[in-house]
Order: sequence, then C-alpha cells, then structure tokens
Amino acid sequence: MGSSIWFSQILCLSFILLQFRVQSSSPSQSSLDSLPHLCRPEERSALLDFKSTTNVVESCPCTPRPIIQTWNESKDCCLWDGITCDKSKGHVIGLDLSSNRLKANLTTNSSLFRLEKLQSLNLFDNSLHYPNVSFGFDHWKSLTYLNLSESGYMDGSLLFDEISLPPKLVSLDLSHNGLFLDNIKFQMLVHNLTELRFLILDSVNMSLVVSSSLLNLTSSLEHLSLRSCNLQGNFPSQVFQLTKLVSLDLSDNDDLLLDNIKFQILVHNLTELRFLILDFVNMSLVVPSSLLNLTSSLEHLSLRSCNLQGNFPSQVFQLKKLVSLDLSDNDDLFLDNIKFQMLVHNLTELRFLILDSVNMSLVMASSLLNLASSLEHLSLSSCNLQGNFPSQVFQLPSLQLLDLSYNYYLRGNLPQSNWSSPLKYLYLEETSFLGELPNSIGNLKLLEELNLDSCQFHGLIPKSLANLTKITYLDFDSNLLQGQIPDVFGKMQKLTHLSLFNNSFDGEIPTSIFNLANVTYLRLSSNKLRGPLPRNISGLSFLPEFQMDNNFITGHVPSWLFSLPSLSHLDLRNNRLTGPIDHVEMPNLILQEIYLSNNEISGSIPSSFFHLVNLTTVDLSSNNLGGTITANMLSKLVNLRSLDLSNNSLLSLSNNGIAINYSFSNLQTLKFSSCNIHK
Repeated sequence: MGSSIWFSQILCLSFILLQFRVQSSSPSQSSLDSLPHLCRPEERSALLDFKSTTNVVESCPCTPRPIIQTWNESKDCCLWDGITCDKSKGHVIGLDLSSNRLKANLTTNSSLFRLEKLQSLNLFDNSLHYPNVSFGFDHWKSLTYLNLSESGYMDGSLLFDEISLPPKLVSLDLSHNGLFLDNIKFQMLVHNLTELRFLILDSVNMSLVVSSSLLNLTSSLEHLSLRSCNLQGNFPSQVFQLTKLVSLDLSDNDDLLLDNIKFQILVHNLTELRFLILDFVNMSLVVPSSLLNLTSSLEHLSLRSCNLQGNFPSQVFQLKKLVSLDLSDNDDLFLDNIKFQMLVHNLTELRFLILDSVNMSLVMASSLLNLASSLEHLSLSSCNLQGNFPSQVFQLPSLQLLDLSYNYYLRGNLPQSNWSSPLKYLYLEETSFLGELPNSIGNLKLLEELNLDSCQFHGLIPKSLANLTKITYLDFDSNLLQGQIPDVFGKMQKLTHLSLFNNSFDGEIPTSIFNLANVTYLRLSSNKLRGPLPRNISGLSFLPEFQMDNNFITGHVPSWLFSLPSLSHLDLRNNRLTGPIDHVEMPNLILQEIYLSNNEISGSIPSSFFHLVNLTTVDLSSNNLGGTITANMLSKLVNLRSLDLSNNSLLSLSNNGIAINYSFSNLQTLKFSSCNIHK
C-alpha cells in the first residue's frame, strides 16, 4: 500500500534536485542584501502591476502567506522574496512564485512580459489561466529556465501556434496543465531549442504526436520526462541516440511498446543514465537478459508493470550504485533465492526496494537478514514469501516503510523489546503473523499507518498505543484480539481510519473514539462490545458510515446518530439496544441507509424520524417498536426503495381512515409482516 506513490515522489524529488543546478547559476538573494539600491523603477512597476491584477486562492490559516503579498514600494524590489536581480545593473533576472496560490489570467498584455531581462521563471503550483500567452515569450530573449508545471490551465489549441519559445531555454516544464499537443505543435515546441537540457511534459496529451517527431529533440538533452502523455505504438530507437541523457521517464504510457532490439539500443547507447523509469510501458517482448548491460552509473531503475517475464538476470544486481529498484507488478517475473542473495550482498547503497507481485516463492525468508542498513523502503507485497520472517528486519535503522502484505504463508512476530525505529508505514495484512502486540509498538512514535488486517494476533491492545500521536490509519480487522478496547485514542487527532472489525473485544467503547475529529472510516462490527452509546459526542463530523453491528450494545438510540453531517450509512443491527429512538433534533439530509434490525428497541418511532427525507433503505425489523405510523409520515420519504418494519407486534400502521394516494416510485421492497395494519 502506498509503495508506488512513495517511490514516484522520491524520483520526482531527485529529478527536481538535478534541475536545481540549472537555476543555481543565478545570483542568490543573500548576495544582494549588502548591495546599494538596485531596483529599476520600470521593473518594480511591472511587478507591482502584476501583484495588483493577481488574486490569491484562499486556504487554511496554517498555510504560509504568499510572498507576492509582502511586496511593497518601501523596500528595494531586488530584496523582495522570490526576486533575483543582476548584481551590476539591477535587472530582475529571476522570479520564483511557486506554490503561492496565485489566481490570474496570464495574457499577452501581462506586466510580467515587461521584465525583458528575465532568465528564470518558476510559476509551479498556482491557479493561472493562459488564454493565449504565446506572443509574450518574444520579450524573454534571455530566458533559460521556465517552469509552468501545475500552474493552471493552458488552452492547448492556442499555445505555440504563432511563435517558438525562447531559443536559449535550458529547462522547460509544462507538465500537468491540461495541455494538448498535436504533431505540428510538438514540432514547433522543440524547434530551435538547441540548448535544451531539461524537458518535462508529464500529463501533456501527446496522443496525436507521431513517434518519429521525437527525433527532432536536441542532442543536448540530459533529462527527458514524458510520463503519462498517451504515447502510442513503437517507440523510435533514434531517441536512444541522445547519449547525454542522464534521466529518462516514459512511464504510464500504457500503449507504448518497447521491443527487445530497441531496449538493447537504449542499454548500449545511454551510458550516462542515472534514472530510468519505464513503468507501465509494454516490454513483453524484452528478454530479461537484455537488462544485463545496463550502465553501471544507474542509480534509479523502475520497471513497474512492464509485462516482464521469466528469470530476472542476477547481473543487474551488480549495479552497485543503485539507490532504488522497482520491479513490482510483473506477475510473471521470477526471482529465486540465489539471485535475491546476490541482490542483498551487492546493493549496499539501496534505499528503496519494491518487488510487489514478483514471484519469490523460492526465496528463503532468512535471506532478508542481510538487507542494507541504508534501506528506507521495503515493499514485498504478494510475493509468495513463506516461512518465518526475521524480526531483525523491523529494526533496520533507516526503515520507514515495510510492506509484507498478502504473503499468506509468511509467519512471524513483532519485536517484543528494543523496538525503536523511524518506521512510518507498516503493512502486514493477509499474512500469518501472530503473537501478542508488544508494548514496544508504542516506541514507533513516527508511525502513520499500521495495517494488521487478517493476521493471527491475539491478546490485548497495549496501552502504549497511545504514544502513536501521528497515526492516521489503524486496522486490526479479523484477528484474535480480546479484552476491553483501551482508551488510547485521545491524542490521535490525525486518525482518519480505525477498524477493529471481527475480533473478540468486549466491555464499553471508549468515549475517545466518538470524539475523533478527522476519522472518515470507523468499523467496530462483529465483536462483543457492551454498554450504551454516549449521550453526546464532539467528533465523527466527517464519518460517512457508522458500523457497529453484531455486538451487545445496549441502551437508547441517541439523536446524534441522525445528525452527523457526513453520515450516509448507519448500521447497528444485531445488538441489544432497548431504545427508545430519541427525537431527531437536527435531521441529516444526506443519510440514506439505516439498519437497526434485531435489537430490542421499544417505544414509538418519533415523527421527526421521517424528516430524514433522503432515506432509501430503512430496516427496523425484529424489535419491540410500538405506536402508530401513519401514511402521512411515510409519504415524506419519497426516495424510499426498501422499508422493513416486520416483526414489531406492537407497531400499528394507519391512514387514519382517509383515502390517500401516495406514490413511491422507487419502492422495491416493503415488509410489514407481524405488524398491526388497519385503516
């Protein structure tokens, strides 16, 4: 869980660090602090004009104030945040407004185009709109760095129709902007960009770009990223003549085919590669032995879900500079014990190892003992691992993520003592791990996600769990845990997922669970929980489903159950609730399903219950409900599809003798058996 997302983020971060050296040639802000007044009045005016025509998207108070709001005439504009100036003449040469929540139309008349000496512009992560900005690029003859990634919406039908980009560009990032490039526009885009070293077009729609158009890319390219561009067909091998490439990302182009010959050309020519990312590219025709000659300079290799098949060549594990390796979701790829031992022995710098769904059925669990101490991320989900997992792996000094899920026959215990590590994510669901949950689990104070679903843990939940104040996801479903649920949730205010389904917990539910402020998933079903629900609560405002069925909960049905603002599904069936159902003071108008069957609820159903007008399913069967329900009450539930009031012998249904013709156009199921029906 989360493996591929984590890995992608790390690769993106590494890529950004590589890009950073493109910008680093510009003078730093600190070097200008001691200089005399530098700001040129016409450029200060251009910046202030841009500020006056730009709005800021509202965000939470915790978000830093956008730097553009700090600009004012009382301070030299060369000392403003986000501004870099030329030392000698005071021209603005660098503008970094990334992640400033800016909202504006960047048109041809934008005052930014008056900054004619600009060399670097970063508008990453804003909410700008580019109706037709092409002509303005004329003014930036010296521009070498341009980052418009995630900066807003580009009208792809207009951009680049009339003019090429500044010819001195060294780095260009147009990713994630809704941009569409056909074959002609792509050729115009790359035309004359002979000095380009970084080109990032992730999520640009290039489905109409002919693969051969990529041949016009400049030989100066060092970093090429075309992730998720809808590229199709056979990838042109000539691109692999770009021998200066350090980073190549063609991932998430599901219809892109890379055959064995072309991959061999890639391996042979790209000897400077440090990053090779081909996730979801179809490599079913690539023989694994073709990986033998990958360059020894390689640091990051990601071949996730590439349809690789057969025995993975052990020689790849001679790439001793590898920091990250992802071969996951190649279901027909096989890794035996000897090859895995070579991996462990040689890749001593490894920080990320992701082998999910690779067949490792012949790998002995003990082979994991000698994994590199540098390892931060180990994901071996669904690998057919068997035997006893060495508990020492839990204590690797740098380990932040460990995923062993869905290895059904993998056994093991959690460390009983001296367990202290930077672990943030631990996934053991659907394994055969067993034993008691140790008190030492409370030492994992950085832990954010813990999933032990469908294991064989028994005993009590340790009170030390209260120390996990950063936890967001906690799942102990389908174990053999018992005893009272300890009141350990008071400081878990980041918790969004809590599931204790199908155990043997008994006693009352701790009130701190009902006061969780951010929980969006809560399931305590199929236990032996007792006692009443609290009269009042302060949390659960974002909870869509309330699931506490199949317990021994007693007492009344509190009105807050029907007032939780996000709740659409309420399930308390098969308990021992005696009622009554409280008056519904603030009806939740999005509540759709209520299941209260097989309890002992007595008293009448309050008329306010029928103010829950969006109900589609109501099951109150097999209780001791009394009183009278009139046709007029039911008529308010116009969206009702299923109504079950059966087996409530004291309950009466009546239309008060008045002929009423109500239409329930959605009604599919209606059950009144063993009720008292009369006119």
